[in-house]
Amino acid sequence: MLFVPVAFAQEPAPAAPAQPKVVYHGFDPDIVTNYVTDGQKSLGYVRVTMELMIKDEKYLPLIEHHEPLILDAIVGVFGKEADTTIKSLQGREEVRMKILQKINELMKKETGTELVQDVLFTKYLYQ
Repeated sequence: MLFVPVAFAQEPAPAAPAQPKVVYHGFDPDIVTNYVTDGQKSLGYVRVTMELMIKDEKYLPLIEHHEPLILDAIVGVFGKEADTTIKSLQGREEVRMKILQKINELMKKETGTELVQDVLFTKYLYQ
């Protein structure tokens, strides 16, 4: 009667660390701003729809809180670019990388960590 199978106490397998869940944050309305044209006689304008790829969904409230600061940085980057940069594909990529770098610098200063993994243009119009 005492023949009961003995269950060996095993330590539970260590849980795999939770993978960060990437989320996206868009700006509404579209971002419309000016850029410098050749000869600086007039200003051109650019209208973009952007999405920020946030490294983890836990950072989304911080991004939303700092949205005015982020928008100001984006407008500042576009405002310093020449029309040849804005209008070329290679220039567009350079602008995208400058925006990503600027946002992460600001977020590092404000929150202590870089929050944005990537910047995506979903609409990019210029005149």
